[in-house]
Amino acid sequence: MAQLGSLSAELESLNQVLSLMEAFRAFDSDNDGFITAAELGGILGSLGYNASEQDVSAMMQQGDTNKDGLLSMQEFLEMNTKDMELGELANLLQTAFDALDVDVDGIVTAEELYEATVNGGLDLSLEDCQGIIASIDADGDGAVSCNDFKLIVNSLQILENSFLM
Repeated sequence: MAQLGSLSAELESLNQVLSLMEAFRAFDSDNDGFITAAELGGILGSLGYNASEQDVSAMMQQGDTNKDGLLSMQEFLEMNTKDMELGELANLLQTAFDALDVDVDGIVTAEELYEATVNGGLDLSLEDCQGIIASIDADGDGAVSCNDFKLIVNSLQILENSFLM
């Protein structure tokens, strides 16, 4: 089984990524999937930060890797997680995601994640999978959308790859 101590530390990193996803959604006031400089400046101001246009522009340039003038969720996560340390959770979730037979409804439950880990030859218990899904499950319904699960897996993979460089 996955060692509970290391898994709980990795779940903490996962929770930080989820908090960043929520922050992104708060910054993205028009819900178009991107943060503009105006949205970034506005939310910083509402949080009490007196960021100049230059500061906001510098933040945008730092994160805008494709230079389209916008921050995507992926860019935002990359920008804000580059110093995080991860264990094997990224690889475990990627392997599990690859083994998942996603429902017609496009959701992932703890039981499906557990089945995928067993089929993928991973050593996670059902309890571990329940903890992972509970960490990701924003609305408490016991399931995570396939898109959110994949976004999290991709973000964790990017974090792990940037940490190894």
